[in-house]
Amino acid sequence: MSERMRRVNESLRKVLADGVERLGDPSVGFVTVTGVRATTDFSQAIVYVSVLGSEKRRTRSLRALERAHGVLQQRVARELRLRRTPQLIFQYDETLDRALRMSELLDQVVPAPPPEEHVNETPDDRQPDLP
Repeated sequence: MSERMRRVNESLRKVLADGVERLGDPSVGFVTVTGVRATTDFSQAIVYVSVLGSEKRRTRSLRALERAHGVLQQRVARELRLRRTPQLIFQYDETLDRALRMSELLDQVVPAPPPEEHVNETPDDRQPDLP
């Protein structure tokens, strides 16, 4: 990805994150715009979002974002002045879910380390290990 595309994607993310926050639609819920990936011709932009709550909450939030996409596209057009305003496609960002699942799997395979024995001691308080 070119530096210019990276900057445009980040600008889109910031404008959309602010726009989502200002929607004032309670059905949107707690949504965070985690990333944006626009096509090189700016015809489309996939907007990755995370949603706090259950899968039902996630579905409701994504539907609300789809209903509001016109308002958000207008905001992008007004604030960024790109050659072409991309069509916004909202997609749930599964990165956090995958990370949590990986953590669970690792916890099953690798046991947790034992608790520290010298919790309140500083390194200077401990006796050196002698051979």
